[in-house]
Amino acid sequence: MSLAASRRDFLKLSTLAGYGAVAAKTLAPAAARAQTPPAAGQTVMGLKIPKMERVRVGFIGVGARGNGHLGDMLKIEGVDVTAICDTHKPNLDRAVKRVVDAGRPQPAAFGDGPEAYKKMLERDDIDIVYIATPWQDHTPQAVAAMNAGKHAFSEVPAAITLEESWALVNTAEKTQRHCMMLENVNYGREELMVLNMVRQGLFGELLHGEAAYIHELRGQMNQVEQGTGSWRTLHYARRNGNLYPTHGLGPVAQYMGINQGDRFDYLSSVSSPALGRPLFAKERFPADHKWNQIKEWKCGDMSTTIIKTVKGRSILVQWDETSPRPYSRHNLIQGTRGTFAGFPNRIALDYKKEELPEPIQKVLGDKARSDYHGWDQNMAPWFEAYDHPLWKRMGAEAARVGGHGGMDFIMNWRVIYCLRNGEPLDQTVYDAAAWSVIGPLSEESVARRSASVDVPDFTRGVWERTPPWGVVS
Repeated sequence: MSLAASRRDFLKLSTLAGYGAVAAKTLAPAAARAQTPPAAGQTVMGLKIPKMERVRVGFIGVGARGNGHLGDMLKIEGVDVTAICDTHKPNLDRAVKRVVDAGRPQPAAFGDGPEAYKKMLERDDIDIVYIATPWQDHTPQAVAAMNAGKHAFSEVPAAITLEESWALVNTAEKTQRHCMMLENVNYGREELMVLNMVRQGLFGELLHGEAAYIHELRGQMNQVEQGTGSWRTLHYARRNGNLYPTHGLGPVAQYMGINQGDRFDYLSSVSSPALGRPLFAKERFPADHKWNQIKEWKCGDMSTTIIKTVKGRSILVQWDETSPRPYSRHNLIQGTRGTFAGFPNRIALDYKKEELPEPIQKVLGDKARSDYHGWDQNMAPWFEAYDHPLWKRMGAEAARVGGHGGMDFIMNWRVIYCLRNGEPLDQTVYDAAAWSVIGPLSEESVARRSASVDVPDFTRGVWERTPPWGVVS
């Protein structure tokens, strides 16, 4: 959605957010802010709603990500796209045409200014709302959707401040509406396979995880007036921490059962110097370009965060969208019996041959044990033995439709499947809040010389009696 913020608007936003080196000086003590506020309603852990024969979808934002979600919804059975909102008319017109060209009824269109989505939410023919707008708009729009009686599905991150994370939780509990962050990486083939392995106990007792989003995206700065770069660039200029933690963290959190048997306890963060973006601006844009008028770029090129869980596990989280280096999400999980690591995918285990599935035994040949001193990078037998039932069921269709290797389609298909069958969603509002809040809390830690910062318990104790998400099909 084209809601490119002006510099003045963004500075106002930053002040309201209350994070960054300057704002941190005026905050209440971290311990005080980590306290759990009174509940506004009943828990939504495991929330089930009545089955929907058809799911009526409204979209707020149909730019890059929103347009992708729209394409998926037009391919999933039982979905009606009833309304679309976008302030950028070409995006809006393209999306409406796409629906009509698919042989569907023309959806209602809303695009008259940044408040147009509120008019859309007044409609009674919308069950769920997909939100794919600039980061700072996710929480206000999700809260508005839930208060209007709709279920909210937000792009990542779902919130950019601690206060916003609590707003999502409190509103979901008050309204008894689903609020799910659309963390697509949880539905990647490798991530689903590893989840299956973890749930079967293959890695033993879990000890440590590593997660990252290392993806060079400086080219987005070429989007000056409209598009992702037009608003995201200002976040890099004004904030310093891990601004985009969830792609790597989501799968690792699910492996470890975060909010379901364990939870984040505290974190500590450091940032590298902020050099890559100003260098890119100097070399690629005229001297008088607005990117070259930014006097200080605050966000370090590499953000590194260590999270400690209540059960004592550790998680390394990194984020770098600036440095010229190959893509990686790390995706590492380590336990007492072995380790899986991603990019490239590789496995090392400590087992007797006969303790492993037949496809793995064939690879081992005459060996009596698996060799944990070297990596096994041949994934074919591991997929044969441990491919997740969800991927076995929908993987071929997902690969045909596409979208980040099929993970987008699997995620959206699963959302609709759960709603039509009255089943709980795979991700809860507590996940949206906890995974997203690593962003602002990392900012606070950086501003306080990497001091540890407590992570609130958004579940209000429910995590202790909730089993981890199982292996669904």
